[in-house]
Amino acid sequence: KAPKPKRVSALDAAATVLADTKKPMRAIDLIAEIQQRGLWQSPKGKTPEASLYAAMIREISAKGRDARFAKHDKGLFVSNAPASA
Repeated sequence: KAPKPKRVSALDAAATVLADTKKPMRAIDLIAEIQQRGLWQSPKGKTPEASLYAAMIREISAKGRDARFAKHDKGLFVSNAPASA
C-alpha cells in the first residue's frame, strides 16, 4: 500500500499563507484565506480561529525566535521566516 499523504495542519497552512502575503493578519482572516486556498478544512470545529490563535501563541512561547510566527500587534501575526535575498 502507498502511504497516505500527510495532512496539512492549520498551523502549517497559516505559516504558508503568512509567508506568501508578507502582511500582518488576524487569526480569523488567516482561517478564511486558508479555507479559500483549500489548504485546510476545519474538522467540524466551531471556532477554528481561536484554536489557530492559541496554537500560534504556544509556538511563539515555546520556540521564541525560532517560531514561524511573530506577533505584530494586538491580535496580528506576521511570518517570522528569514527574508530571502
